[in-house]
Formats: sequence, C-alpha cells, structure tokens
Amino acid sequence: MHDIRAIRTDPAAFDAGLARRGLPARANELIALDERRRALATQAQTAQARRNDASKAIGQAKAKGDDATAATLMAEVAELKTRLPALEAEESKALAALNEALAAIPNLPAADVPDGADESANVEISLWGEPPAGQGMDHADFAEEIGIDFESAAAIAGARFAVLRGGVARLYRAIGQFMLDVQTEQNGYTEIVPPLLVRDEAAFGTGQLPKFAEDLFRTTDGRWLIPTAEVSLTNLVRERILDEAALPLRFVALTPCFRSEAGAAGRDTRGLIRLHQFDKVELVSITTPEESAAEHERMTRCAETILERLGLPYRRVLLCVGDTGFSANKTYDLEVWMAGQGRYREISSCSDCGDFQARRMNARYRPAGDTKGTRFVHTLNGSGLPLGRTLVAVLEAGRQDDGAIAIPPVLCGYMGGQMRIEPQ
Repeated sequence: MHDIRAIRTDPAAFDAGLARRGLPARANELIALDERRRALATQAQTAQARRNDASKAIGQAKAKGDDATAATLMAEVAELKTRLPALEAEESKALAALNEALAAIPNLPAADVPDGADESANVEISLWGEPPAGQGMDHADFAEEIGIDFESAAAIAGARFAVLRGGVARLYRAIGQFMLDVQTEQNGYTEIVPPLLVRDEAAFGTGQLPKFAEDLFRTTDGRWLIPTAEVSLTNLVRERILDEAALPLRFVALTPCFRSEAGAAGRDTRGLIRLHQFDKVELVSITTPEESAAEHERMTRCAETILERLGLPYRRVLLCVGDTGFSANKTYDLEVWMAGQGRYREISSCSDCGDFQARRMNARYRPAGDTKGTRFVHTLNGSGLPLGRTLVAVLEAGRQDDGAIAIPPVLCGYMGGQMRIEPQ
C-alpha cells in the first residue's frame, strides 16, 4: 500500500516509479480521490461542530424565553442530524475508493533495480559451483524406480500432485529438517508453526489479495490456504507497535503451500517442479528502514548457504523491474543447476518489500527514545528453500550409473547414516 501523503508531496516521483513498472501515471487520479475524501471529512466535521453549537444554543434560548430562536435552532439540529449520516457515508465511500485504488498498485522499484520488461533483462550477480558437463537424466524419467508415484497421486487428487514412498520420502523429510536446523541453530531465525488457513485481512496484508485471488485455494468458510508461509509469518506483526530494541525479528517455518497455478497451463507438467501442493521453508524478517537493505543481503546469504552445503551449483540473479513481484521493491532470485534439464532454474526468491506490506497490515515500531511517534516497519521474505525443487536438484545431481541416488553428506546423518537410495 502506498502513502497518499507521499504521493501528494511528490507526484512526479510516484508516476516515474509506475512508469518503470510499465504502468500509466496515477498520481493525479489518486490525489483527486483523496481531495474528495478530505473535503467530505471537512464537511462532516463542520456539520458536527455546528450541530453541537446549535444544541447548546437551544438551551440558552429557552432559558431566555426566546421560543422562536429555540424553534429555529431545533429545526436546524434536526436537519443536521439527518444530513450527517449521509455525509459520513459519502466520506466512507470516498475513503474506500481511495484505498481500493491504492491497493491495486504494485510496490515501486528500488533505484538499483534494473529496467526491463521480463526475465531476459535480469542481471546475474554471482555464480557458485561448477555445473557438470553434459545433461543428466530428468527426475521424471526415473521417478517411479526410486519411489515417486504420480499415478497414485493423480487417482487421489488429480494432476500436479505426487506421492513419495520409502527412501525418497525420508530424503524429502531430511532436506526439510536440515534446512530448519541451519536457519534456527546457525542463522538466528525463530521457528514458527503457523496457521495454514488465513483470513482475507492476512492475505491482503502481504499482497495476495485482491489481485491474485485466482492463484489461491479458498475454503467453503471463506478462508484461504496459504500459497507460502510468508502470509502467516509476516502477519504475526499486523496491527502491532513494536519496540525498536526488539528488531530485527526473524521467523522461519516449514509448511505445506497450496497454489492453483492459474495461468501455468502447459508449464512444467512433468515431475515435481510445479505442483498444487508442496512444502517450503520460508524466511521472514521484520526490521527498520535503515537496516532493510543489509537484512536483504543477509537473508539471501542464508538461503544460498543451504545450496552450498548441499553441493548444488547455483547463481544469484537481480530481477529487473518487469520481473519483480507485486509487493517487492527489490528481489534476488537464486537459480539452482538442474542436471536433468541442463540449465539453471529458479529455486528461491528473496525480496525486500520496504514498508509496502507494513502499511497494508498497520505494522509499526516505536523508535528508541521516542515515546510518541511511530514508523512503519520494513518486511522481507525469502524461500529457504522449497523441498520439492531442492529434492529434484539433489536427485538429478546424485543419480549414479546403476540408478541409485547418492545422498549429499550433510543429509546422511538425517538418514540414519544411509548414503544411497537404491532403485526399487
């Protein structure tokens, strides 16, 4: 959500940010909506003040025996009593129109985000590891022999679901446990077990609603299944005023995630890359504006560490404006080498959202030494990482000539010392 006061102060800067997003100018329209709201608010306040004054004057007129003046004032109060609700309703309607317009506008990009319309303009920042020569085998082609069952999943739930059995199921669990242990024991994140169902307000707060409703699954009682634990974790601070001394807050959760994959027809239909239900370790930070950029770098390194310890080559990419998500002002993608595809694929997005989500959630903090004033926090989120895509990278990188899967050394302890998954 954008600050209408900032838009009024510098409408040209706001429109310039929208132009970088490829969007038309909106500042004048938003300012006009706000002026109408403010005018109606002034009219309502003036009418209320006049009603109060006239009510007092009625008693004074009666005390003087001036029945004519009292009658005139009583008629005026009656008229104001009728007009005030209409003015207040108009003011509420104007405020709703303003908020609706503001809520539909994406975050403005940070100054160092490169221009560009799509992923072709993203900028490679760094590389880690050496991808093997040639192309390996796609996991979908050997999935059945190691216990990944798409046929049974389809019979149970339809397309884009999977059943994992035996050793590969344990490996999947081991990956998640390893990720949580690294983030909680080494990187200072507090583990959270959050709700998987959220209300409209929570999904609005992080920017999923109203724009991306079709990407979500909704329950019969009106709640939403989370597409990422970012929704639940970030909303832990909604409607709160935090002390600056408590910041930064760093949360991590391993949860199921649910996505309708609207608009993804025909993309990654084979295998585990794009499912309706998957598990993901999510990182969320709540910090001050001054520490936001440094926290973004730190969070991205926390995600990179997982890939490095698993021995998976990857690259860090700075997304251009056209590829940056709705709520973010800057995003790094981590792309892991998928041996079965012979190319890098996105496995993590780490985003700085500035105060965009905080305004939607009314999440603030009180600066040290300030007993009255408050500021909006900055929120950040990142994948640290999705279990399914990580499993794919591990399987394809570790497949041996005899069909067995070599388990990364850091995971063997989570596998009871097992070093290989044998084909079934």
